[in-house]
Amino acid sequence: MSNEFDYTKLKHATTVDQSDRAVPYNLRQSGPTKVEMLISTRVRKSPYWHLSMQAGCWRATVYNRIYHPRGYVKPEDGGAMVEYDAIVNHVTMWNVAVERQIRVKGPDAEKFTDYVITRDATKISPMRARYVILCNAYGGVLNDPILLRISEDEFWFSLSDSDIGMYLQGVNADGRFDCTIEEIDVSPVQIQGPKSKALMKDLCGDQVDFDNMPFYGLAEVKVGGRSCVISQSGFSGEAGYEIYLRESTLYAEDMWNAVLDAGKKHSLMVIAPAHHRRIQAGILSWGQDMDAQHNPFQCNLGYQVSLSGKGEWAKKADYVGKAALEKMGAEIKDGKKPYKLQLVGLELGGKPIEEYAPDFWLVSPENGGDPVGFITSPWYHPEKKQNIAMGYVPFDGTLNSNGFPKGTVGTKFKVHLPEKYSDTPGTPVDAVVVDIPFKESFNANTKEICALSSRSHSNQKYLKALNAGMELLNPYN
Repeated sequence: MSNEFDYTKLKHATTVDQSDRAVPYNLRQSGPTKVEMLISTRVRKSPYWHLSMQAGCWRATVYNRIYHPRGYVKPEDGGAMVEYDAIVNHVTMWNVAVERQIRVKGPDAEKFTDYVITRDATKISPMRARYVILCNAYGGVLNDPILLRISEDEFWFSLSDSDIGMYLQGVNADGRFDCTIEEIDVSPVQIQGPKSKALMKDLCGDQVDFDNMPFYGLAEVKVGGRSCVISQSGFSGEAGYEIYLRESTLYAEDMWNAVLDAGKKHSLMVIAPAHHRRIQAGILSWGQDMDAQHNPFQCNLGYQVSLSGKGEWAKKADYVGKAALEKMGAEIKDGKKPYKLQLVGLELGGKPIEEYAPDFWLVSPENGGDPVGFITSPWYHPEKKQNIAMGYVPFDGTLNSNGFPKGTVGTKFKVHLPEKYSDTPGTPVDAVVVDIPFKESFNANTKEICALSSRSHSNQKYLKALNAGMELLNPYN
């Protein structure tokens, strides 16, 4: 290894109050390890893996038991920040075949889907998609997929990083819902960046009216002569689309190469999922920013449980976790604090963080003392010239204008950064709670729209989005 790591310093943090978690966070233990990582047949290569390698992929992780590209530009050539420039100024393609597709199909497909998600599936029209969450009986977030409604009796769950497919089959193990639940051979790529619409027009021609395609609208198209579903959605906060290729095992090259050809005049770059840009947009990553022991309220997803004034959120039907979530929501409304830590946005000092964090860096009170929280997703914000992060700090009971929990803007903390990012080694840097998102998304998310409208915000873009009923841009995680 080029950079040796002092493994004697790799200790478990025991001071952060995690008493409301059955399984503690593995704080300070997830960093470098001095072993050769063996990846066997339990982990599969996606249909696009060899194409990612041809495009220069030099590192990967494992996501949903599939090789997941996480870097194309090497550090000596500028690394992830070169990829950032591509997505904010041009257009990019991502291999996100790790978003495994679980199809629910049959007469009871709608009834089943409505039972496992927190929002009202009956309000989702065919050929529309939505960002949704699935919770367990205790209100913990099991997954936050994109849900595509292909037809009246067919839904696709485009998964984040937890194998929810087996869970869905387990829910229907007694056959009470008349539907089939199975993984299908559909693999997506994402086309993200300000030039994405121009590229998609060249790619699809007159098959789709992209000028009038709604956010989260779906369309059936041929790409490279192969059958695909297109969604106006993404994981970046930029304008973008997802292309879901049917029979991807057979036709991956046809679709991928068609995108490359169409992208030549638009400066298309194949990059890793834009972790830096999704943090700016406040998009969560399952397993990093939340997991099954987080409830929606503490990770800024309370609106997925109930959002006044929008019918599809005022869900009357029963669903998994409903009793627990409604009880928790009532307690929060009454001024109680049913959990200890709340996800917040932070601006923090230190040297620019331009790489993935291998640990959950600890957070202490402004005046020092034992850690009280931790960072989940940090990165450097080039436009702000400032490190930003999402992380968990003690919940003080503050609610936003819609009655959902939030951190108190202006609250100060200290963050314990590793030596490579510290201004002074061994000395924590200053941090302050700020509003999320750190940067506007091309399509305003539901939380932003409602907060701004309730404050009579003058930004017409957001108010227009409210009237159009725009929905949250997805994390796939």
